[in-house]
Amino acid sequence: MVLLVPFDGSDLSRTALERATEFATYRNEDVLALTVIPNEPEYALERGWVDANDPFDIEAIADRMAEQVEAVAPEASFRYEVPEDVSSMASITTDVVRTVRQVANEVDASIVFVGSENAGRVSTPVSSVGSPVSEDPQYDVHIVRHA
Repeated sequence: MVLLVPFDGSDLSRTALERATEFATYRNEDVLALTVIPNEPEYALERGWVDANDPFDIEAIADRMAEQVEAVAPEASFRYEVPEDVSSMASITTDVVRTVRQVANEVDASIVFVGSENAGRVSTPVSSVGSPVSEDPQYDVHIVRHA
């Protein structure tokens, strides 16, 4: 079993990764940090993965995310995914959520550690992956709301 951490480099995802790493010692499980990189330059720009003048390079973004994961949790594994089944009817957030859930199922995640200010609140903003990821009953969810 695996502790899965959707990782986007934000303070909350870093804290989620730290908590998953601490928790892994008690459960004797591996930690997998997952970065989902939609093939959308604006998404990368909004998250600070690239600067306005930088070329959009998925491999370079993945390398930077891997370095950040290594700095926070050297014992964690890193994986990135580019959503392939992008729907013109779905939002980018929906595609990210779908990818996180697919990977959680694939790796048989026991717990998903989500860093989200908004997950679990009554009103859920469209940009949050926390609420949709937490709806899947196949794994437990640990929500980190404070870095």
